[in-house]
Parts: sequence; structure tokens; C-alpha cells
Amino acid sequence: MKVLAVVGNRPQFVKSAPLSVALRDAGVHEVVLHTGQHYDPELSQVFFDELALAEPKYGLDLHTADPDAMAPHIREAVRRERPDWVLVYGDTNSTLAGARAAVAERVPLVHVEAGLRSGDLSMPEERNRIEVDRVAQLRLAPDERSRETLLAENDGGRIEVVGDVMRDALDLFTPIALRDPAAHEKPYAVLTLHRAANTEPERLRRIISALCETGWAFVFPVHPRTRHVMEEHAIEPAPSVHTVAPLGYLAMLALVADASRVVTDSGGLQKEAYWLRVPCITLRPSTEWTDTVRAGANTLVDPADPRDLTSALDSAAFPADAPTLYGDGKAAGRIVDALYPSRA
Repeated sequence: MKVLAVVGNRPQFVKSAPLSVALRDAGVHEVVLHTGQHYDPELSQVFFDELALAEPKYGLDLHTADPDAMAPHIREAVRRERPDWVLVYGDTNSTLAGARAAVAERVPLVHVEAGLRSGDLSMPEERNRIEVDRVAQLRLAPDERSRETLLAENDGGRIEVVGDVMRDALDLFTPIALRDPAAHEKPYAVLTLHRAANTEPERLRRIISALCETGWAFVFPVHPRTRHVMEEHAIEPAPSVHTVAPLGYLAMLALVADASRVVTDSGGLQKEAYWLRVPCITLRPSTEWTDTVRAGANTLVDPADPRDLTSALDSAAFPADAPTLYGDGKAAGRIVDALYPSRA
């Protein structure tokens, strides 16, 4: 039994940790391929160090997010390994490249986090999700809503609801993270910005300006892409927006757990805030994690016009009756069972 897992960005490293353990415990040989989509040490190597993951057998080190550049190298690894499955996570260009490589080599594809939709086709992530789900032989949905979306699209492929493996990681690592709590004066809000649309210089300038006018204090781990734009275009936040270097996963968990609010354009951080019961303001006009909004724990603010940030921050509160969303922390075992339902 062999699985080739394609990873390339920060959330995928997190998701791979509990699944790697579950595969190993089930006697499944996992071959990991790191595309190099996130090649900064702060955003990649730190995960292998902190989470005690085995080093990838294949490290493409391409320093690009171009799926056309990644796919031929992934195909070569698939040909060499001939796995039972190629496994991809989420919605990045690494996900798309892995899916295309699996199709080209006629190896069954499994998509973790299948069926999520934001309804915004201007987002490359949305287009990636749709294409990958259309070609996957096994689609692993985090919840019933995602399963219903896949059934309505009727594109074929087996569907299993397994929960979200990122919840497995959070349950596993939060107690460890909280041994070293964040050392920042409270109250503060955590801020992250990294999406291409939000790092366009003038939009980023408007967002930072709006944040500075809210009266809130922010701790802002700055993504390398965002840092580059800020430096190149002389975007200098006020002292209330405290910029720090990118944080490792454990330090970031501790930071979020102690925060009063999270302001982000990240998909994964929306979920982590929810599970840690921290109100979230998402700087996007739409989200694939729609149930967090329906529950009242997540507020969308369109970054093209961020004037509503102050009211969103001031009024945000985590609902006392928030439902359990996206599984119970046991997704990894269900994924192994879905991959190999007849194993002894």
C-alpha cells in the first residue's frame, strides 16, 4: 500500500502531520513530494522541524507557484513510485499540479477538502477546487454541506465525509503550543494578509490605513510576499500594527488562542479561530468556510472598501451556542479507511 502525497504551502504541511501518522500506523507507505510553492524557511522547513515530519522524498525546490512548472516533475515522481493513490490537499496551485499529474499518469486521485465552494470564480483557489474535484476518483469532504455540493455538481467520483484533518492537527498541537503562551500586551487582534489581491500595492495601503484607524492593536506576522510589497512601496503601518516575522505553527496557535480577534484573508485561519473560539473578521468578499459566517463567528469585510473594519472589530463576538463544525478531530483515521476500505 503506497500513497504519494503532494504538499506545497503552510496549511498543507499542517494537514499532512496527523494523516502521516495515521498512514504509518495503518502500514501504508507514504511518499511525500514538496513542490516548493512556499520555499521560505519560515513557511516550510519550520513545519518539518516543529511537527517532526519526515523530510519529503521529493523536494522540487522550484520557487514558483506555476502549476505548469510543477506538473512535469510530479509526473516523474508518480511514474517512479507507481502509488495506489496521489493525494492532494485543499485548493492551491500545488493541489492543481498534483491532480493534473495524477490524471496524466492514470493514477487514482484523492482530494482532501473536497466540495468547498465560495461562489467567487475570480479567486484562483475556487477554480482550482472545481477542477480538482472533477477529476478526483475519491473526494473527501469536511462536512455534509460539501458532500451535497459535490452531489449537485454530479461530476462522478466517490464521496466520503471525513471531517477536517486540520482539526486533528489543532487538537494534537494546541496543548503543546500553550506551554509557551504569546508574550504580547492584551487585548490584541491577530492580523494576517497574504492573498495576491490583497497585496496589490494600493489595496494593501488602503487596508493598512483602515486598520490603523480602528483604534485596535494588532500583531501582524508578515508573509514574505506582503513584506516585499510593503517595503517596495513604502507602506509603513502605525505603531498600533506591530509587525513581526512569520511565526511557526505552534507560536501562531498560541498567538491566536490569546487574541481577542483575528483579522485575516487566510482560509485555514478562519477555521482555527473558530475552533479556538476567537471572533474572526475575514478580509475577503466571500469564503469557502460559509458555516463560520452563518454561525455568527466570522464576518466578511470586502477589502476593496475596508471602511467597515472598525464596526466589524467592535461588534465581533463568538456565539455561545456556536455549533461544532468540520468534524471531531478524527478525520485522519477516516481518510485511511476511505483509501483502503478492505485492508486487514
